[in-house]
Amino acid sequence: MSDSTLPALPASDRPDVATRLREALLGASFTADGLLELLGAPAYAALARSETVPALRATRGDTPLESLVRLFLLQQPVPHARVADVLPLDACLESGWLVRAGDDVSATVDVRPYGGPDGEDWFIVSDLGCAVGGAGGIGSKDEGVVLGVGGASTTLAGITVRTPVAAALDLGTGSGIQALHAAQHATRVTATDLNPRALHVTALTLALSGAPAADLREGSLFEPMRNGETYDLIVSNPPFVISPGARLTYRDGGMGGDDLCRSIVQGAGERLNEGGFAQFLANWQHVEGEDWQDRLRSWVPRGCDAWIVQREVQDVTQYAELWLRDAGDHRGDPAEYQARYDAWLDEFEARKVKAVGFGWITLRKTSAAVPSITVEEWPHPVEQPLGETVRVHFDRLDYLRTRDDAALLADHFRLVAEVVQEQVGMPGAEDPEHVVLRQHRGMRRAAQVDTVGAGFAGVCDGSLSAGRILDAIAQLMHEDPVLLRDRTPAQIRLLVEQGFIEPAR
Repeated sequence: MSDSTLPALPASDRPDVATRLREALLGASFTADGLLELLGAPAYAALARSETVPALRATRGDTPLESLVRLFLLQQPVPHARVADVLPLDACLESGWLVRAGDDVSATVDVRPYGGPDGEDWFIVSDLGCAVGGAGGIGSKDEGVVLGVGGASTTLAGITVRTPVAAALDLGTGSGIQALHAAQHATRVTATDLNPRALHVTALTLALSGAPAADLREGSLFEPMRNGETYDLIVSNPPFVISPGARLTYRDGGMGGDDLCRSIVQGAGERLNEGGFAQFLANWQHVEGEDWQDRLRSWVPRGCDAWIVQREVQDVTQYAELWLRDAGDHRGDPAEYQARYDAWLDEFEARKVKAVGFGWITLRKTSAAVPSITVEEWPHPVEQPLGETVRVHFDRLDYLRTRDDAALLADHFRLVAEVVQEQVGMPGAEDPEHVVLRQHRGMRRAAQVDTVGAGFAGVCDGSLSAGRILDAIAQLMHEDPVLLRDRTPAQIRLLVEQGFIEPAR
């Protein structure tokens, strides 16, 4: 289905109407906090699962907030008289935010309240049927449809480094959520998308959220960029699904296999300023006879450090079923569903793909002679937001690059906040079998350490140098201090790299 069959969008050149509508929504507590209070936690959580019945039941009254939730979030017509004193109706009808049918008005787009990281009240605009549950809320999907907020959107927003920057680029902006976040800490934001409808929706999202306008450009990948144009931050939640063909614009990249994600990662290097970050969500193929980590290392452009985290792996049947269900194909003609499933497996078989990985890719432009590339698997729970964790990870790389073992032992360290020690062993045993350091924040890593590592971390309060601490441990353990100084720096480096201890500066 082409974009022309989708409903007309509100005018994007009427910021005055967007401002008045925003004030009306805020005045009625049509916010993330207001929704939670009105609906209750179970009904609010159900919306993320694309289930609207609990919310419909909770909005059967006639208060302004109930009417706005039904109108803008649940796609229900509302009597004109019920919102006449709540919204600037004439302006909303004239500019296309609403349409009238008899005594009722209906919204032309979905509007979802969204809480910013510092308590901001924002609104994410999307096509009708797309505000609830992200991709899962649509059912049948048109080719050019613009999705609302989904799990991938919030994941990328959470891992993005949020230091103040001069210029940020949101590649494949969709409904504009990444551009909205970037506008809070970037002087200039550029947002691109192959779908012109997405650029229109992004303009609406920014205006309705009270954010500065972005430089909106139509085109694929880095094509809209001008010669020599560079950025301090590049973010992208691209159409990363590995599929046969490009049936759905919002999801399918249109290139073979994982070539789209590879092209974005490789193309970002020359667009980054020194010290700048590029952060992406991506899928990648696990190909028979190839190490998936080596595959991803080959994507990293020259002159960039990289931290790549694989969060999930699915075999090809699970992967095909996930995205067939996402598109609602399982509810259609069984023969057509089977044909599409077959086509997906044919594509994977031809490429010798046995599984598909999903995760995060972060690049940082560096002048280091030997850039650092870390590729790891971490399927365990983490604590969002992780932007500061990501930033500090690269700071630690810079620190370790400048320290040989002698310099490391001369430095002072402290235990990072909310790291605890766990001892594992049989009840009643004199000594533990294992000692584990565990983070309760950020990546929530766990590291098994030996007695020396545990003792070292435990006394790191910044007062003594690492070498002095090891000398004391050697005396307690009746070990040769020279040998202990010789064999421990590798363990110290690992504890620094993984964020258990940090330089005391």
